[in-house]
Amino acid sequence: MIQLDNIVKTYNKGKNNAFEALHGISLTIQDGEMIAIVGTSGAGKSTLLHIFACIDGYDSGQYVIDDTVIGNISERKMAAIRNEKIGMVMQDFALVEGFTALENVMIPLDFARSKIRKSKKERKMIARKMLELVQMEEFMNKPVNNLSGGQKQRVAIARAIANEPSLILADEPTGALDSTTTMEIMKLFRSLNEQGKTILIVTHDKDVASQCDRIVEISDGNIIE
Repeated sequence: MIQLDNIVKTYNKGKNNAFEALHGISLTIQDGEMIAIVGTSGAGKSTLLHIFACIDGYDSGQYVIDDTVIGNISERKMAAIRNEKIGMVMQDFALVEGFTALENVMIPLDFARSKIRKSKKERKMIARKMLELVQMEEFMNKPVNNLSGGQKQRVAIARAIANEPSLILADEPTGALDSTTTMEIMKLFRSLNEQGKTILIVTHDKDVASQCDRIVEISDGNIIE
């Protein structure tokens, strides 16, 4: 599903403060894997995640997802891949605080290219189904600023899977949660993985990493697997 070949990423290229964040990263991720990406601050985890998410580009090498070479396509095509193939879950939830849980989950559905084939009623039904999957249907009409951290993360996960992406990227998804809620969120990720989702979790938490199928360690812009 995902293939990185000799990916190099440099910030401030050509300037005196140029910094090479990734030094020729190569990595293969198979469909249905649940992988933890670990490393210290500044190791290159976030840079790698942004490349996976088609948020950031790279200087050399090749990134292939589902037989599509990323880097040789337009920004519009990259946006479509982000919306339809990739779901993102962030540490700070990245929800629209004034929106209800249902309205937040509907956001990616409203921007999907398939929107023209789905009415608002249909999109709302899909969003409700996603909230049911994460056991948040009873809170669907509640503004997210009235939810707990664990509840917000469940809503964020529901939003991430709304367009049924094949890949879920999670950036420190349990970093703001207590240990009990962390266990609940990890059970939810495992359940999604068992349904066939490929999941990449960037984490500092060794307990979280140990619950994944494989741990990929990155240090100083290099992978130590």
